[in-house]
Amino acid sequence: MQQVVAYTDGSAKGNPGPGGYGVVLSCVLASGEEARRELSEGFRRTTNNRMELLAVITALEALKRPCAVTLYSDSRYVVDAVEKRWLEGWQRRGWKTAGKQPVKNVDLWRRFLEARKPHRVEFRWVKGHAGNPGNERCDHLAQAAADAPGLPADEGFEG
Repeated sequence: MQQVVAYTDGSAKGNPGPGGYGVVLSCVLASGEEARRELSEGFRRTTNNRMELLAVITALEALKRPCAVTLYSDSRYVVDAVEKRWLEGWQRRGWKTAGKQPVKNVDLWRRFLEARKPHRVEFRWVKGHAGNPGNERCDHLAQAAADAPGLPADEGFEG
């Protein structure tokens, strides 16, 4: 399997408010060269958690074949939901939290489950705004996307 490193970050100004995500993907090609790709998108009204999760989804969906992915995120919401198996519990309970409340962002969690299927993904939490170059670049991409003019609707949030 191709080894891929993914950095992801999401942002919302106002939470909810204008938001965006940023993704940096990198891998070493058979030639020994490093390939790098950056992705970002903004929405006129969304939440920080939605953008954090959408960044992860976008990173995984961008991969054209099954990969071994080391995914760095500063989102405890995303990393803990996977690593602490909250996601499995939510599914078992019919998308309800342990407190019997509806899980937020179910549309994106379902999309994440599909996007993750072909890959072997290892999550690593990284402290945000602490000088990590990959995280800082994703933050810049997310902020710039949120500031762009003419942002589309986040249908899952506004719809």
